[in-house]
Amino acid sequence: MTTNISVSSPLTAAQDYVESIYNQVVARDPHESEFHQAVREFVDSLVPVLAQHPKYRELGILERLVEPERMITFRVPWMDDQGRTQVNRGFRVQFNSALGPFKGGIRFHPSVYAGIVKFLGFEQIFKNSLTGQPIGGGKGGSDFDPKGKSDQEVMRFTQSFMTELYRHIGPDSDVPAGDIGVGAREIGYMFGQYKRIRGGHEAGVLTGKGVIYGGSLARTEATGYGCVYFVQEMLAAQGLDFKDRRVVVSGSGNVSIYAIEKAQQLGAHVIACSDSNGYLHDPDGINLETVKLLKERDRLRISEYVKIHPHAEYTEGCSGIWNLPCDIALPCATQNELDADAAKTLIANGVKAIGEGANMPSTLEAMELFISSGVLFGPAKAANAGGVAVSALEMSQNSMRMSWTFEEVDAKLHQIMKNIYSSAVDAAEEYGVAGNLVAGANIAGFIKVADAMIAQGIV
Repeated sequence: MTTNISVSSPLTAAQDYVESIYNQVVARDPHESEFHQAVREFVDSLVPVLAQHPKYRELGILERLVEPERMITFRVPWMDDQGRTQVNRGFRVQFNSALGPFKGGIRFHPSVYAGIVKFLGFEQIFKNSLTGQPIGGGKGGSDFDPKGKSDQEVMRFTQSFMTELYRHIGPDSDVPAGDIGVGAREIGYMFGQYKRIRGGHEAGVLTGKGVIYGGSLARTEATGYGCVYFVQEMLAAQGLDFKDRRVVVSGSGNVSIYAIEKAQQLGAHVIACSDSNGYLHDPDGINLETVKLLKERDRLRISEYVKIHPHAEYTEGCSGIWNLPCDIALPCATQNELDADAAKTLIANGVKAIGEGANMPSTLEAMELFISSGVLFGPAKAANAGGVAVSALEMSQNSMRMSWTFEEVDAKLHQIMKNIYSSAVDAAEEYGVAGNLVAGANIAGFIKVADAMIAQGIV
């Protein structure tokens, strides 16, 4: 009996510690449900690590990790095309700088509030750690909606946003990038305003810039390509590949478009994509050039696709996309888009692999169903890391004042995604959860950050 107690005590102590951390997070900020979800999924994975290495508990690593180093909230006044003053709210969370300057995107979407920004920033810490690049975790955004706004309105808003943000960022302190609602247009306007205020050409202050003024080739493609590269590694480990597989990709923004492109290059048959209004099913295979014209050039809704390809079918509402039988599902739209019911349908229809191209697109219940059913599951911290990996490569190019070719950047991205997969597999095996890439990615990302925090003392 004594032997059993001594064996189980470290595990019990670790479980109790994790539960206390989660309860503390909920008590401090009870309305931030997305942040609660991100913390819950992460800390539960760490129980075997905390049991084996009590130093992480003794030094209060989790207490520090779940609290941002800095949370900035500010108002963003701007004038619309009718001459009326509008006011939005802006955010920047600088979550953890143990590995390097804060790094993470800016999201413009009506759903943005403190809890969304904190969940994204928290995830970014460990995603960035997994890339092997010297970058910490941060995130930002605003409840501004760029949809339906003119270029002039977007410019006035982003200039006002940067008028406050500029004082909190810099090439060696905090380097934002794009996210939902923030693409090349918005990054360009923000970079121009930063230059106007600061003077000089500090190319490294933002990533996702246009190639002609300091951006990196392959940055546009990076998140979508990276997701497919990660899934390719999962499949290859089981003797499988993308060739002739039916693939469903949610979303039709940057991540989705280039996930579709890379999957098609690998021989997949991509049959569906979506936007916030509904989803498109093309049994002949999605015509990517049409999607690019609609979404990248003309900024139109995906429903317009059927006017060009009348054999395809458009359905209002997004959730039905997961009812389409497929071999591989790539949720690339937004958080919690794939719930337990959708997971059950995908499993019943024989899905073999899930690659999370968006940030936390699967609910906790959906994730558990996939793992328990033996579906290959690539979590967002790992599968979504391609974008920030190439952002870090963009920072390197800016520092060296040089540019790499598309092929060079793509090769580096491919190797980074392979390394992330290997790190997650190895960590899962080492801590007794072999095959669970969610736990493996969390553990691998955590240990690197935690050890850096210990080395730097209580800061």
